[in-house]
Amino acid sequence: MENKLGVYICTGCGIGEALDIEKLTAMGPQNGAAVVKTHEFLCGEKGSQIIQEDIKDEGINTIVIAGCSPRVNFDVFDYPGSLVERINLREHVIWSHTPNDEDTQMLAEDYMRMGISKVKKMELSEPHIEEDLTKAVLVIGGGITGMTAAIESAKAGYGVVLVEKEDKLGGFMGKLHKKLPMQYPYAKLEDPGVEAIVAKIDNDPDIKVYTSAEVGAIAGQPGQFDVTINTSGGAVNAKVGSVVLATGWKPYDATKLDTYGYGEFANVVTNVQLEEMAKNGKIVRPSDGRPAKNVAFIQCAGQRDPEHLSYCSSVCCLTSLKQAMYVRQQDKNAKAYIFYKDMRTPGSYELFYKAAQDDAGIFLTKGNVTSITEDGAANVVVEVNDTLLGAPIKVAVDLLVLATGMVPTTADEPILNLQYRQGPALPDLELYNGFADSNFICFPYETRRTGVYSAGAVKMPQTIAESIEDATGAALKAIQVVEAAAKGIAVHPRAGDNTYPEFFLQRCTQCKRCTEECPFGTLDEDEKGTPQPNPNRCRRCGICMGACPERIISFKNYSVDILGSAIKAIDVPDEEEEKPRVVAFVCENDAYPAFDMAGINRLQYNPNVRMIPVRCLGSVNTVWIADSLSGGIDGILLIGCKYGDDYQCHFAKGSELANYRLEKVQETLDRLALESDRIQLMQLAINDYDKIPSIIEEFMERLDEIGPNPYKGF
Repeated sequence: MENKLGVYICTGCGIGEALDIEKLTAMGPQNGAAVVKTHEFLCGEKGSQIIQEDIKDEGINTIVIAGCSPRVNFDVFDYPGSLVERINLREHVIWSHTPNDEDTQMLAEDYMRMGISKVKKMELSEPHIEEDLTKAVLVIGGGITGMTAAIESAKAGYGVVLVEKEDKLGGFMGKLHKKLPMQYPYAKLEDPGVEAIVAKIDNDPDIKVYTSAEVGAIAGQPGQFDVTINTSGGAVNAKVGSVVLATGWKPYDATKLDTYGYGEFANVVTNVQLEEMAKNGKIVRPSDGRPAKNVAFIQCAGQRDPEHLSYCSSVCCLTSLKQAMYVRQQDKNAKAYIFYKDMRTPGSYELFYKAAQDDAGIFLTKGNVTSITEDGAANVVVEVNDTLLGAPIKVAVDLLVLATGMVPTTADEPILNLQYRQGPALPDLELYNGFADSNFICFPYETRRTGVYSAGAVKMPQTIAESIEDATGAALKAIQVVEAAAKGIAVHPRAGDNTYPEFFLQRCTQCKRCTEECPFGTLDEDEKGTPQPNPNRCRRCGICMGACPERIISFKNYSVDILGSAIKAIDVPDEEEEKPRVVAFVCENDAYPAFDMAGINRLQYNPNVRMIPVRCLGSVNTVWIADSLSGGIDGILLIGCKYGDDYQCHFAKGSELANYRLEKVQETLDRLALESDRIQLMQLAINDYDKIPSIIEEFMERLDEIGPNPYKGF
């Protein structure tokens, strides 16, 4: 379409009193605007009506709104069929800088030029809608998590393919003697009730169950996954729209815990083995089959230990309390001893903990186990120091139970067998023995493979109650992604975004940086290394755009050229004017709203900084840095989310990749004979908005020491 530009400037919220609106208005025609109008309440009914009338009567289809932050009133300024660019004169100009000041006015004018130059390069986006989509959900794992996900998906009207490795459904829950209480007063153990859940699945025509089966391969993208299921009768093919991974956990290998006597003393068992005894009818000593009257439990056996499992398995304390009750229920004269590092029974399970404390036959104490030996009667002798009693404890028991912890089933095998360029498994957390990487802060159900959701104990140690809740959430996400795929829009974090990366492959050099660096496995590649897009896997972060040295990747409203034009629109004063210019590429997820909050709180910072919002720091292409510096910009800031093992980056690896690329920019600076301190990357959480003035000031002071960019005026 032919763009017809309308510029609308809001004078409310103090904008009209703080800036020279006539000068800003004059910039519209100077930059090709067919219509320029102001209003004191642009987001109100009359202000919105002005814009709508111009769209109808004047044919305006490209709209620039200069007023408040684009993070507010986004529903008000939504005009279907038109391009819309928002310029933040309120939070980022008048609320953060001195009113009616020369520098503040120059800042506003630069933002006007930048916004208009961007929108003139944009094109109206249309969703990418694939044909032959399916909305069925594949659930892998037939334990309580998988069964819940299947039932909830079917209840919502979606077909389900349920794959279970064992010959029957139930998973670990089917092996339990009793389960933890799930209702008030959280004091009495409950029957697992697996049979009723399995019956519900068997009677649901929308759930197709494969037992004694495994997933052989998953190819494709959300809405179009092709699944190969290996059954005892041969391979079966299925088409699904999304995947819930619910294969659960397995116990940590106790043979690695030689310091606890496992494998050395017959009467040292794991909590899993004790559960099996209780399920079969009686808790006995393996050495002679005699009922166990005195039983000790050691918590964190191989957990919170860098030599074994570095993490806490969360449910082991509750499991030991439950199993101590088994011992007491079997023999009212029996005694149970629980030795722990910390007793963790969160939420309502504090009531369950209290119920165990009230039992005089259950002895609990914090302490460090120093010795495990065996006496002549095959009793296990446990010695504990640093106890709450202030003195060492020594007990001889019939049975010693080790709380060995939970390991995800994905630790040793991929299970999903994804036919992705980046491998068959989900990226996992190196510190946590195979648990799938997920942005737990912002998107707790998401994995780094769009349309694939982990739930239950394969995701993190969880109780049955937590797994049921988690499975329900995963089912809802699995439904959400297939509906988003049907509309051709992103499911998260840019929910509703109908743009997608476009590739000018004629210039592709097959460098593979885009296929390697995408955190979400969006791109496959052919035998030559040419990227093969899968739009429904895309999170719209633009990291591939930032990675591409040939700049062949773009979005309709976000590209190297679009943001490059904004950089070139900045008025760079001559050296004699002593007004430095800084470009700040600001992540839209944490950093940009942090600057908004700084404005809301009227925090003042240097007016010589020009912010350019980016989808993710990972989308910053180094050509923007080169163009900025060669154009006379004195300094560059990249401000994004926290990266590292406990990252907060909405796109997982974006900030980390930006930091890695920035190290390579040193070569460009050397070629331009410029100081490396002119460019800095900073991590900024949304709640660190109060640090913004000092961050900016420190950087400006460093630029003052370095001096102006020698390329000014070229």
